[in-house]
Amino acid sequence: MKNTAPVAIDKTITLNINGSRQRLRLCAARPGLPLLLVVQAGPAVPLLHEVAKFQRRLDLENDFLVGYWDQRGCGNASADDARSVSLARQVDDLRSVLQWLHGETRQRALILAISIGGTITLQAVEHEQDRVRAVVAVSPDAQTAASDAAAHAFLQEQALGPDRHGIRRRVMALGQPPFVDPAPFQRRARLLADLGTIEHGKTFGMLVREMLLAVIRTYGAVGGMRALRNMNIIQRKLLPEIAAVDLFARPPRVAVPVHYVFGEQDVLTPASVVKELPAAIAAPGTTVVRLPDAGHMVHFDQPRIVRSILEAA
Repeated sequence: MKNTAPVAIDKTITLNINGSRQRLRLCAARPGLPLLLVVQAGPAVPLLHEVAKFQRRLDLENDFLVGYWDQRGCGNASADDARSVSLARQVDDLRSVLQWLHGETRQRALILAISIGGTITLQAVEHEQDRVRAVVAVSPDAQTAASDAAAHAFLQEQALGPDRHGIRRRVMALGQPPFVDPAPFQRRARLLADLGTIEHGKTFGMLVREMLLAVIRTYGAVGGMRALRNMNIIQRKLLPEIAAVDLFARPPRVAVPVHYVFGEQDVLTPASVVKELPAAIAAPGTTVVRLPDAGHMVHFDQPRIVRSILEAA
């Protein structure tokens, strides 16, 4: 899908949120469009460098005023901001962004929330239902222990098959989850990407090259180095917290519709989570789809379908 709409609104705003400086880029083809906020995947992955990819693949600006938000410590942020990250602060930060957007636009936001972004969104929306009209949650992280177990079983099975990409040696060297340090977490991400479970048909090398070029193009050489530094700082802070994530233990009470989107090739979301999460949270008007030829990043693998879900939400 190509971005065919000229962007009439394109401004980046720096917000002072709960003691940190965070950037929000607003884009739209014309004034007066409904509000859509993108809450990024992660942990620690910035978002502003992916604006062009979102525009190219999903063309959201033609129908929405789209907010792309670099979370606390992400991108060209200070190391102090990166070190101040926690899951609870991310939830509070998102609430502040929603409050600011509502004050500026007088609109309730539709949220496109991805992976761990879906986790913090479901927790934030519990307290901001007057400022949110619906959530489209792509591959939300719901129960890390179950996700880790499913990914581990998948990798063990792959190690018994043809040794593409040196999979057998890499799986043996990986060790057991949980992964609370950046190095093994990133090694597993490489394995899962090379096996087509992150973006369908793209290896880790392809994704990294794409990311590095976009990061430098967006933040500059120095800012790009800061963005990469901050990824390690934030992962070191957040991974122990993420290892304990369990939305089933204390389901958020969400009073707006939630539309879940999962990929069939996403081994981080076991079938049990796909089946049980919507019932556990019990939001009104809940829908669930599991799409073929899609990994964890369903919105990039199946952009037309994800876009149609956003349009109907």
